[in-house]
Amino acid sequence: MKPVPHTTSLRRAPVQRRSAERLTRILDACADLLDEVGYDALSTRAVAVRAGVPIGSVYRFFGNKRAMADALAQRNLERYTERVTERLEEAGGDGGGWRAAVDAVLDEYIAMKRTAPGFSLVDFGNQIPVGSGHAEPNHRVADRLTDLLSGYLAREPDDELRRTFLIAVETADSLVHLAFRVAPEGDEKVIEETRALLRAYLARVLD
Repeated sequence: MKPVPHTTSLRRAPVQRRSAERLTRILDACADLLDEVGYDALSTRAVAVRAGVPIGSVYRFFGNKRAMADALAQRNLERYTERVTERLEEAGGDGGGWRAAVDAVLDEYIAMKRTAPGFSLVDFGNQIPVGSGHAEPNHRVADRLTDLLSGYLAREPDDELRRTFLIAVETADSLVHLAFRVAPEGDEKVIEETRALLRAYLARVLD
């Protein structure tokens, strides 16, 4: 089962397994419909129909479609963290050092851009509404990666490291979005330039 979003994004947290499975179906339906009709045409009723649940079940968890999109973004972040963690565990030890870790961070982000339903619109929460930055999702991503990678890299998760990862996340986010504007599946040349830029920048702090 996919991760359940943090309870702060929900009206009511699921307690029983059946309730958690219903929430998962609702978010899956939301993601699929975002790809099919976009955010403006998305409705809670359409999500309920697609998920095969009563409309009241949707409102039990979410007051509106924005709250649903926020929960989907949170689930994306949880899933992304899991994927990066799995990559690092598979590498074992230092697994090639920080460069391999950065490759895992970038590769898994691109993989989700290509394959995760609804991700192109929602990703980690910074796309809806377009230009909205009040929730500062890249700060959440950078903090999550700092906490995850500091142990792997045997570095103290201090302010310098958090600032470094925030700049790296902001840079990667902008350039990966550029790659997917240039080509539907992400322009490989832009992606490789992004990888080279991140390595050059992070080498100043991590080498």
